[in-house]
Amino acid sequence: MEYAWFNNVETRPGQGYPRRYEDQEKAKGGWVRTRSGRIRLKGGSKARRLLSIFSNPRMLNIKDYYEPWTYEYDNLISAPLGQQTPVARPKSLLTGKPMKIEWSANWDDDLGGGPENIEKDPILQKLSEDVTTKVKLAFEETFMFYLPRICEHCLNPACVAACPSGAMYKRAEDGIVLVDQQQCRGWRMCVSACPYKKVYFNHKTGKAEKCTMCYPRLEIGMPTVCSETCVGRLRYLGLFLYDADKVLAAASIEDEKALYEAQLDLLLDPNDPEVLAAARAEGIPEDWLLAAQNSPVYKLAKVYKIALPLHPEYRTMPMVWYVPPLSPIVDVLTETGHDGEEAGNLFGAINALRVPLAYLAELFSAGDIEVVEGTLRKLSAMRSYMRDINLGREPRPEIPEAVGMTQESIYEMYRLLAIAKYEDRYVIPAAHSEQARELENMGCSLDGVDTGEKFGGPFGQASGNPVPVTIENFHIMRDRQTK
Repeated sequence: MEYAWFNNVETRPGQGYPRRYEDQEKAKGGWVRTRSGRIRLKGGSKARRLLSIFSNPRMLNIKDYYEPWTYEYDNLISAPLGQQTPVARPKSLLTGKPMKIEWSANWDDDLGGGPENIEKDPILQKLSEDVTTKVKLAFEETFMFYLPRICEHCLNPACVAACPSGAMYKRAEDGIVLVDQQQCRGWRMCVSACPYKKVYFNHKTGKAEKCTMCYPRLEIGMPTVCSETCVGRLRYLGLFLYDADKVLAAASIEDEKALYEAQLDLLLDPNDPEVLAAARAEGIPEDWLLAAQNSPVYKLAKVYKIALPLHPEYRTMPMVWYVPPLSPIVDVLTETGHDGEEAGNLFGAINALRVPLAYLAELFSAGDIEVVEGTLRKLSAMRSYMRDINLGREPRPEIPEAVGMTQESIYEMYRLLAIAKYEDRYVIPAAHSEQARELENMGCSLDGVDTGEKFGGPFGQASGNPVPVTIENFHIMRDRQTK
């Protein structure tokens, strides 16, 4: 699994990892809308996938990832005494043969794509030839940004729908997408169906593996390891309340540019009394509702609308959200002698730099430049407004008003983005494991028939009742439920 990067950071523009994973004409990931208005997997119908189940033609080549390798370390120790210094040559972990290292996950780091690779960027190829040339020049001179990527844990995951054995599943209690290792049969349909290519195949175990969102940590209220260790404090964790019954309709919208707004409409207001009443009726605990009200991700995505989903046009409804980069625009203004923090200059620069906006729009809004522009204008307004406050000047209310915000909301957004404390960035309610036994506490269809006798749950009279915790009881319960 050396080639499996559950959490990697890409330099954009560039090919990404695996190479050109965004070229869905090759890998056939995600969903596509049919003429009838329904959606189906881009990889084809069930019959077509069944015919190719023993040899998936849409799998990326190992060269698109990279061939995992090790080194002949034993040669350094056991080589006989000689004139030359012994060398540990690279050796393939797949074939065991010597190999030449030509590519890896971070091969193009900090190159902005590199002159020889930038034109292979699938996003640039979607743009016109004239735009591609301008983007190339602009990014070679001034622009480069990092794109952290993990599994998106989508609301409408294509990997779950593509798995023939039902091993991929989305947990109902928290929305995390996982792989049942016992159920997985290694068909690898999930690998090609995921448009983000965040499902990997373990060549030793013959099983699919992916990011687990550190669910054991989340269940006890702790953040994921990638969030906990992020020195830039740029990751936030929180929960959403959403309408699961409307996910399919939202993913089936014809206009790809409308998918972002459709996904926002799925996210329910946790302060709405009707939403709270419906959530309580569904059995959602009060501490989870309070966490939803304080969720930093909900505020960034739905309230302030500055966080955007990655490639919403794939119709998977991704749930990892990104705040587009603003720093390159500020740097350009500063280098040209302008005030990089002045609202008027920033707004003008955003409107002038149409080509970088087109690139960001292809990443985060299915090509809708207005969405990205609105996000960058809000970030620019926050910079300019807060500079006046930090320098002791009189705040200018016209700055937040220009982007449809109030002075209070723009200050709250600043606190969340710039100086939020640990408990503000990670609002994670613990799982109610004490309620797990209620899963067994179901009625029997024969209860109350004629005599009114109670037959108990599916596992007998003791179903759903607390039992003394011993290792023997654990094994008895496991055997009883699996045999």
